[in-house]
Order: sequence, then C-alpha cells, then structure tokens
Amino acid sequence: MNLAILRDIGPSPVDDDIARIARSTRCIAMIGLSPNEARPSWGVARYLKSQGFRVIPVNPAHAGSTILDEQVYADLHAIPAEAGVDMIDIFRRSDAVPTIVDQALASLPRLRTIWMQLGVSHPAAANRARGCGLTVIENRCPKIEFPRFL
Repeated sequence: MNLAILRDIGPSPVDDDIARIARSTRCIAMIGLSPNEARPSWGVARYLKSQGFRVIPVNPAHAGSTILDEQVYADLHAIPAEAGVDMIDIFRRSDAVPTIVDQALASLPRLRTIWMQLGVSHPAAANRARGCGLTVIENRCPKIEFPRFL
C-alpha cells in the first residue's frame, strides 16, 4: 500500500480512543495477571507500572498474594471502590469476557474502558459495555499501543 495514502488518511477513531485512554487512565485491573515473569500478562503489567499506571492483579488462583507489589484479588467484586479502577485489561479466553464485563459493570463505579488483549474479542459483550457508555478496545495490547501516545 502507498504510504502517502496512509498519511493522508490520518488517525483512526480507534487510535483516538487509544490516545485518550493512554493519557487519562490511572488504575487498571488486569484480569488473568500471572505471577510468572515469563507470561505475557506479567510483562504487560510491568510495562504499564513503569509508565506510572497502577495495575491491580485479578487472579483467583493467587488471591491474597502479591504480584508486582500489588495485592491480588479473586475477582472484580473484591476490589475496593476507592481503588478507582478506570480500565480493565482482560487476559482471558474470549468465552470468559461476558461474565467479566457483567462483573465490571456491577462492581467498578469509575470504570471507563474495557480492554481485551490480543486474541480476545467478544462482540456481544463489547456492544453491551458500549451501550453503558464505556470505551471498548478488542484484540490489542496496551504495551504495543500506548507508546505511540505517551
């Protein structure tokens, strides 16, 4: 494809959303964050923390322990409202997304963004969240996307 044509098109609406998310998000609940440093979720969480984001781990198998100096919660309901979670980042299979979205909508009063990692997508759950006024990003990684906008 001709690069001059791409330059003329400008940023996409998704890029506009990602830029806003990268600049305004402060606290991210990461569902499926692993304590294993070799796992992609750990690397993404470490990167986000290095950029000044608070990353709250959500993983029922490790609830009560700590990952990257943050307490691990069993689910989104267990995170105190005062934590101020404004984004969730889903490192789970796509079929788990509807339950996670329902839990997020019910539990996180400051939530503005639902982010689904690479390979994770659920159009019906995404549309339900959008219908509640949230921004939804599917099949992307903030570690890849955020550096363009920070």
